[in-house]
Amino acid sequence: MDILGTSLRVCVDDLDSAITVYEKLTGSEAVRFQRGPVAVAAVGCFFLMSGPESEMSILRKITATIAVQDVDEAIADLTAVGGQIVAGPLPAPVGRTLVARHPDGSIFEYVDRNPA
Repeated sequence: MDILGTSLRVCVDDLDSAITVYEKLTGSEAVRFQRGPVAVAAVGCFFLMSGPESEMSILRKITATIAVQDVDEAIADLTAVGGQIVAGPLPAPVGRTLVARHPDGSIFEYVDRNPA
């Protein structure tokens, strides 16, 4: 699988305040979008997320978001090394996404830019 980049996930209580901090730290302007009830801002290599605790408790378990060329290829590679697909693949704002647990227990989101 080709890993194209990684975004760090940061769960915050106050998205507007966090955006100000991360825009200054990265020199990048935030791109905002909604993912269900969760407000998300992409700022540089960070995904800032804020929403109801029921959603945030799940999102805090995912270490990072990994951009890949093809989610289907990621599934094959992950299962070949003993990983487990927890959710997906599902449509995402820019392609498809899945959540996988690595054999060591770490949980990552994988995304591609291929439409479903």
